Formats: sequence, structure tokens, C-alpha cells
Amino acid sequence: MKKGLENFAIRLKDLRVEKGLKQSEMGDFLGCSMRNYHRLEHGEINVPATTLMILADYFDVTTDYLLGRSEERC
Repeated sequence: MKKGLENFAIRLKDLRVEKGLKQSEMGDFLGCSMRNYHRLEHGEINVPATTLMILADYFDVTTDYLLGRSEERC
């Protein structure tokens, strides 16, 4: 797993768990299968820019935080 994808995957999982959500619920929210969401959360595929923005808005964090480029959430 590439470092950038690893940072994103860790942050995404942490944020999902913090909200008490299941992977299937996140897949439903994003309009994708649970398997596709699982692949995002495990750094197996790149996240599309639009999905990144949707996730940042949903979790009320910056895209830089979600990507692991900043420690500041907002």
C-alpha cells in the first residue's frame, strides 16, 4: 500500500468508527457497494476527488486531514 493511500485509509476508518458506522452504511451513503467502500478503507484503490470532498464534508474535516497531510481537522 502506498503511503498516501495508507494515511487516507487509516483516517477514513478512524472517522467511520468514531461515528459508530458500518462499512455497509458508508457504502450506502456513497452509493457504492460495501466491497468498493472496503477497498477505499483498506487503501486498495485511489479515492476519486469528488468522493474525497463528500467524505470531508460528511465527517466535517478538511481534505488534507483526511489524506493525512495535516493533523488539524478543520
